[in-house]
Amino acid sequence: MLTLVVFLPLAVCAGLLLWPRPVPDRVCTGVWIAAAAVDLALAAALWAGFDPDGGLQYEQRADWIPTAGVGYHVGVDGLSLPLLALTCVLFLAVAVYSLRETRRVRAYACLFLFLETVCLGLFSALDLILFFVYFDLSIVGMYFVIAGWGHGERGRAAALKFFLYTFIGSLALLLGFIGLYLAASPHTFDITELAAADPLAGRGAYAALVLLALGVGLAVKTPAVPFHTWLPPAHTEAPAAGSAILAGVLLKMGTYGFVRIAMPLLPGVWREYALAFIVVGAVSAVYGALVALGQTDVKRMIAYTSVNHMGYVVLAVGAAGVLSGTDDQARTLAVTGAVTQMVSHGLITGALFLLTGVLYERGRTYAVEAYSGLAGPAPRFAAAVAVAAFASLGIPGFSGFIAEFQIFTGSLAAQATATALAVTGILLTAALFLRALRQMFLGALRLPPGSPDGRFGDLAVPETTAVTPLLGLALVIGVLPRPLLDVIEPASRAVAGLVAR
Repeated sequence: MLTLVVFLPLAVCAGLLLWPRPVPDRVCTGVWIAAAAVDLALAAALWAGFDPDGGLQYEQRADWIPTAGVGYHVGVDGLSLPLLALTCVLFLAVAVYSLRETRRVRAYACLFLFLETVCLGLFSALDLILFFVYFDLSIVGMYFVIAGWGHGERGRAAALKFFLYTFIGSLALLLGFIGLYLAASPHTFDITELAAADPLAGRGAYAALVLLALGVGLAVKTPAVPFHTWLPPAHTEAPAAGSAILAGVLLKMGTYGFVRIAMPLLPGVWREYALAFIVVGAVSAVYGALVALGQTDVKRMIAYTSVNHMGYVVLAVGAAGVLSGTDDQARTLAVTGAVTQMVSHGLITGALFLLTGVLYERGRTYAVEAYSGLAGPAPRFAAAVAVAAFASLGIPGFSGFIAEFQIFTGSLAAQATATALAVTGILLTAALFLRALRQMFLGALRLPPGSPDGRFGDLAVPETTAVTPLLGLALVIGVLPRPLLDVIEPASRAVAGLVAR
């Protein structure tokens, strides 16, 4: 069933591409929505049948390149199942939102269906080469989304920068995977076998170089400072749906790689260099918030808050590698917070980017100072942006608070100074969102000269239908986190145990 969940969108994509006659735009989008909805229902069935204490489940194995130790090995546990479900939710939201799209709709729908299979495949992959294939294909898919449906020539330039940066990161990742393969005896790329064997134990400089390669490759995708510079232009020039998937799902490939591969497969060297990841995480959290505070472009501002929020995740996984001064519960809490933050950030920032798409469609600019008094003509839009902004800065009642509370609680014993520094990012995030809300929604009505019809319409039905469930899920997790945490915690405990062995 897991393979069906992964490849159903690709099968629908192939059907749309191979259909010999022209297909009306509404039919293409309708087929896309139907495929995403069915995939979400199948993912819900996986969740319903999942045993949180059962370890890896829904496993499937098949030979792929047996002479090289490469196989088709997939499965899910408490680390991957929430991200699998998040992927299905976000792609359905983007499909509904894209009812407004009119440019080359069949190709647009097929690209997103392809990307959905790639993302689901990565979160279910239990073989390093399978993981790498999906990792690389995600770069290709998002490149064409940004280049083909972004903002003209600037979009193509941003797409090229995105591709080159992340492709170089993927090559570093591949070198790390080959280093793990060569260290294992017998040679294998299977993640579960490598975790059990711990092939780099006592390998000194060799193990450090492998971790460096993995760390660089995953940090570029996350992105963590100083590998983040591709992110703001990619987000600014991408269409709103592309930005939502880039921030909500693709960035999680990097942080997921840390908890799925780097931590359990290199436990000794991870403990040795945990402080480096703590520093990178804390710097990313503060730097991302500071630079976001200085932005006048609302989309770039939200892009830099992603650097801030992903910094919290890197801080948490680094803290989980520090044994002295911590206990098992603190390390488990840090990993649980990291995974919860991935889910929370995907929901909230995905909604924020879809809402910036509404802003651009009405005013043809992302400049904060070009707008004022929007709460009058567009109260639903103003309310949605305000809810998403407050959820993003981590106030109680939303998923961000649950995630950040666990991250800071689990990290404090490991490195109090870096954690205290990272907490200041919350204050900066609050300042930047409150300033933007005041500027754009309060006061006398002002619209940019480029506004198509001289007025600002409120949220349409597809836009409301796309955004509301994302914010609703963030609220549900914030109020009733137990169903999600019950799935994540046993797997986080297992990862913390592997790191401490």
